Amino acid sequence: MKVKLANRMNAFQESIFSELTQMKKAEISAGNAVIDLSIGSPDLPPPTFISEVVSKYANNPEMYGYSLTGTYEFLEAVSTFYARNYAVSLDSKHEVSQLMGSQDGLVHIPMVFCNPGDYILVPDPGYTAYATGAAMAGANLYPLPLKKENQFLPDLKEIPKDVLDKTSMLILNFPGNPVPALATKEFFEEAIRFANKHNIIILHDFAYSELYFDEKPISFLSIEGSKEVGIELNSLSKSFSMAGCRVAYAIGNREMIHAINQFKSNIDYGVFFPIQSAATNALLDESNFLSENRKIYRKRRDILVNGLNEIGWRVASPKASMFVWAEIPPSYQSSKQFAIDLIQKAKVVVTPGVAFGKWGEGYVRMALVQPEEQLLQTIKQIEKSGILKKSSLIK
Repeated sequence: MKVKLANRMNAFQESIFSELTQMKKAEISAGNAVIDLSIGSPDLPPPTFISEVVSKYANNPEMYGYSLTGTYEFLEAVSTFYARNYAVSLDSKHEVSQLMGSQDGLVHIPMVFCNPGDYILVPDPGYTAYATGAAMAGANLYPLPLKKENQFLPDLKEIPKDVLDKTSMLILNFPGNPVPALATKEFFEEAIRFANKHNIIILHDFAYSELYFDEKPISFLSIEGSKEVGIELNSLSKSFSMAGCRVAYAIGNREMIHAINQFKSNIDYGVFFPIQSAATNALLDESNFLSENRKIYRKRRDILVNGLNEIGWRVASPKASMFVWAEIPPSYQSSKQFAIDLIQKAKVVVTPGVAFGKWGEGYVRMALVQPEEQLLQTIKQIEKSGILKKSSLIK
C-alpha cells in the first residue's frame, strides 16, 4: 500500500530541533557527557502538596471516568488565583476554560477563530506551536519582528493594511519564549486599541507568568478593555513543575471561551480527575512555594549569566521566564553553526535562535533547567572549548 499524506503535513517537516537531538545522541553514544540547555522542561519536582493529591486520588477507582470539562472546583480555583495574584475578576462559569496544557490551546484555538487564508500575527522569534496552530487552521503567519532596539516589543504600526484587512488573530507572549521580554502597560493598552480598530482577537500566552526575577509580569486581563478583545492562556507546567500533567486554562472574553468549550467538547474528554484535583490544590495554595521556586531559577540565572560574562561572552540577564536569550559572538554569522560548535566542542546543547523565526538569527536560547553545579560546569566547558576566542568576544 502506498501511504499518501495530507497536504497539511507539508507544514510539519523535521526541524532544527530534530537535527540537534541526533547530534546530542551521537555525542552520548560516543561516550561524551552532554549538558542539555535546549529544552524548556522543568527539572525540579512538583511540590508535595501536588504529588500527594495525585497519589491519593489515583487509588480511587471512581476517578477513572471521563472528566469531559474542568471541574467546578478547578474553574473556581483559577478565578481565585487571578483575583489574588493579578486583581482580575473572572466568572468561573463563563470566562474560564480548562485546557490539556497550553499547547492544546495554542494549536487548537486558531481553528476556532481563523478561516483558511486569514492572517495570524505572531512574534518573531516566537514559540513554534504558533506556526502549528496556524497550519492546522489553514491560516497564514505574519511575523512581527522582536528587535533589541524596541525592547523586543512588536511594532503594530508597521503591519500593512492589506494584511490587517485579512487578520483574525494577534498572538502575544510576555514573558516570552524564546525571548524573555516583559510587556509594559502602555504596550498592552496600544494592543487593545489596535484590536478594537481592526476587529482582531488577541491571544496572550502567559505560560511563564510566575517565573520572574526583577519585576512581576503584567496579566493582559488586568488592562482595561482586555476582555472585550481577547483571552489569556496560562499553565501549571512551568510554575508548579507539572509539565507532564498537561493542565492549563484559557480565560477572558466569554463569547470566545464559550466557542473554545464548544470546540473542545468535540475533540477531547478532559483532564484526569486526580490531576485536576492537584491543580486545584496548587492554584489555591498560599504557601511560599512560588517565591522559593523563583529563588532557585534566579540563582541559576545569575550563575549562568555572570559566569558567561566572566569568560568573555556578553550575555544579557533576563527579567523573567526560564530562558537566557544570548547574542552569539560576532565572529559567527549563523546561530545554528554556533549551536553545532557548542555541541561538538563544548558538549553543551542550546537552541539556535533561527529555529524560532527569521528574527531569531544572531541569538541562541539557553534554558535554566540544570542544577547549579551543571551550570558551573557548562561555563567551564565553554571556556575550555576555545569557542570564545578573543577576536570573537562581544565588546
